[in-house]
Amino acid sequence: MTSLFHLAIHVHDLQAARQFYGTVLGCTEGRSTDTWVDFDFFGHQLSLHLGPPFATTRTGKVGDALVPMPHFGLVLDLADWQALAQRLQSAQVEFVMEPQIRFAGQSCEQWTMFFLDPSGNPIEVKGFANLDTVYAP
Repeated sequence: MTSLFHLAIHVHDLQAARQFYGTVLGCTEGRSTDTWVDFDFFGHQLSLHLGPPFATTRTGKVGDALVPMPHFGLVLDLADWQALAQRLQSAQVEFVMEPQIRFAGQSCEQWTMFFLDPSGNPIEVKGFANLDTVYAP
């Protein structure tokens, strides 16, 4: 079965969201009204609606780091992850967690980065050299 994930979240400003998701992240804009806009978020449907974003706290303990919870994101192959990390760095996006490797040498080895959209919604992007290891223990 093939499926797409759909996530709808609040943002403060649709123009700032369009700039970030469309220009910085390179997502294609879909349908919109004066209160929401859809994006193709790396093959998944992300709907951004005007309203107060969800509250977050740095309570997610992963390794030695505390990461924002809740958060959303995506998993990319390592080459695409590296290209996105470079794109974000070139756009001078401020990172919650700088691009880095996590669990080096383990079966679950991954690259990760955390950043916020203009409304403060936390996003994590993971990169794997082999996507077959995404669920490895």
